[in-house]
Amino acid sequence: MNDKTRTLVFNISALLLLAGAGLYLAFPVVAPYLFAVGAAGFAVCHLTTSTKEMDLRQRRLHKYNVFASLLAIFASALMFKGQKEWVLCLTIAAVLQLYTAFVNGKK
Repeated sequence: MNDKTRTLVFNISALLLLAGAGLYLAFPVVAPYLFAVGAAGFAVCHLTTSTKEMDLRQRRLHKYNVFASLLAIFASALMFKGQKEWVLCLTIAAVLQLYTAFVNGKK
């Protein structure tokens, strides 16, 4: 997957994640599907990123991103079951993403 396609998939997935999380209270039937598609796209973007030219710090941060995307998938599974713990998984994933964005942005 080239960078332009990955960026497009990442942006659409982020919007779907946001829409799924935001619409959960209003439309609890539709929201898990939006969230799950967004989480899957998010995971595909992170899992298909090449780490060959990354240094040690960037590879560590990439692993955090992969773990955050897997947490988002787990949160969508909890969303389908109707459990409220999906909020906790999503919060942890968001904190990991925020951490990697700030640390990777210093470079």
